[in-house]
Amino acid sequence: MRSLFWRILATFWLAIALVAGLAMLLGHALNQDTWIVNRHPGVQGLAELWTKVYERQGALPAQFFLERHRQRFHIDVQVLAENGQPVIRGTFPARAAAFEARQENRSGRLPWRRLTADYTSPLSGETYLFIYRIPNSELQAWHRGSLFWPLSAIAIALVVLTGFSLLLTLSITRPLDRLRSAVHDLGQTAYQQNSLARLATRRDELGVLAKDFNRMGARLQSLIGSQRQLLRDVSHELRSPLARLRIALALAERATPAEREVIWPRLAKECDRLEALISEILELARLDAEPGAASAIDLPLIFEQLEENARIVSPAQCIETCLETEIVPHGWPNMLERALDNLLRNALRFNPEGSPIELRARTEGDCLMLSVRDHGPGVDEAHLARLSEPFFRAPGQTTAGHGLGLAIARRAAERHGGELLLDNHPEGGFIASLKLPLNSPGPKLPRPD
Repeated sequence: MRSLFWRILATFWLAIALVAGLAMLLGHALNQDTWIVNRHPGVQGLAELWTKVYERQGALPAQFFLERHRQRFHIDVQVLAENGQPVIRGTFPARAAAFEARQENRSGRLPWRRLTADYTSPLSGETYLFIYRIPNSELQAWHRGSLFWPLSAIAIALVVLTGFSLLLTLSITRPLDRLRSAVHDLGQTAYQQNSLARLATRRDELGVLAKDFNRMGARLQSLIGSQRQLLRDVSHELRSPLARLRIALALAERATPAEREVIWPRLAKECDRLEALISEILELARLDAEPGAASAIDLPLIFEQLEENARIVSPAQCIETCLETEIVPHGWPNMLERALDNLLRNALRFNPEGSPIELRARTEGDCLMLSVRDHGPGVDEAHLARLSEPFFRAPGQTTAGHGLGLAIARRAAERHGGELLLDNHPEGGFIASLKLPLNSPGPKLPRPD
């Protein structure tokens, strides 16, 4: 398997080498004559020095200057005026000029390199054309020495850039390797949130990815833990009615017909309790599934249906509804109605007759508050935090119910991007509220236009 590390490193290194090589080749091909004229010690600055000698001392010292220069660098020089005529005799012999002409006519190879350059005198304003003829052997020897520093600089640059490429490659592949390890641990249910803590402190895209992965891992672990706990709780809750059913069936097998008439209602009651428990468990599991598209929620209609249901279940109880907002929330009406119905049933169970149950809708800042308040005994402060856990029943509660109503209400609130708030009312009784954001990132709850 090819490593992403080596792919990235090779790509960066080859790109750098290719760019450097092309730059050097293009510079050498396009500016070769200029490069030699500007850098060769036998040509560099010669035009300026000769022009000063010629204009200040005359033709003879200028000719002598060129001859001494030829003895030192083995370079022949001719100087032409603007009319194309030689300014001085120069150091290029006539027979060499004739040989050059014959070789050019035959397209033959010359033993020297001919270069030309213009120079304008700042004193007289005259322009001179300098023709340099450098022997090939001299030029090759100079090339070998002159290319050392450019090649050395390029080599050093390549080494430095390779080091930077190595650091860049490591900064990408090491976090990816840690993320791969975290994904593997998550798949093996052995994920530790602190495994990406250092990576999450980075201020780049990988740091953001690590933070998101940490949140995802924590959420998945929480879901897995809650599902395992729910499975244990379901097993425990189902065991009791099943045990009672077995006992009742065993008694029915040995009972007389008259005794069986007494046992059958008990069996039917246990079956109803078991069916209700399974229905609530399925409802709780259904809240974790995809609910579909959100729609407008008619709060007055839901409150009216809740009042009607409460009158059927507890005719002696009084329900006071109060809609203090005209907001039309968007979400899942059936889910929200089921959550409020569970809150109302809990209130009916503990509220004393003669005291009204308050069903209220209002806005608080950017949130919609749907609350149900009773005037019962309330709940011990030590148990408030666990009331919405599945199958949890605070000490002192009646045996009715299975401890799933508040859990269903909490899941419904979370599905709408909100939360379930449970507390004892300052004036007595208990209050349960669904706090739903009006501009949540999930289902929207906008104000009407």
